[in-house]
Amino acid sequence: MAAALDLEAPMRAALAEAELARRHGDVPVGAVLLDADGSVLATGRNRREEDRDPTAHAEVVAIRAGAAIRGDWHLDDCTLVVTLEPCVLCAGAILAARIPRVVFGAWDEKAGAAGSVHDLLRDRRLPHRVEVIPGVLAEETGAVLLEFFRGRRGSELD
Repeated sequence: MAAALDLEAPMRAALAEAELARRHGDVPVGAVLLDADGSVLATGRNRREEDRDPTAHAEVVAIRAGAAIRGDWHLDDCTLVVTLEPCVLCAGAILAARIPRVVFGAWDEKAGAAGSVHDLLRDRRLPHRVEVIPGVLAEETGAVLLEFFRGRRGSELD
């Protein structure tokens, strides 16, 4: 539980990014990349609709921004905080960037790759494994997604 308290502020920043994604018509997922001392290095939000890019997931956007700021794709001293459990695409990007720790809010029971459907981040067959800290502000992050999809389903029924 102490980890959740220590990670509440960056998760709230990720929630703010998720709100920006929602305002632009994207699934409300936000990410914050922290450097070794816990300072925000980069942020990202889902931008698939906005950029018309299927790879513009919040985690990938934050990883790209962090690598650009650093001038190096090795993010091996960073922590990625994201509102939703990373999918397979994002897990691959996390592993490629050598990010050692991922913190997320809500589980993704349909497409998660950090312990729910798949567990790529901790797969012992891979050369790099990631510490996974789930459930930070889980109710709040999950509620944002539920509200978004309820609204979307309601408009589809009209």
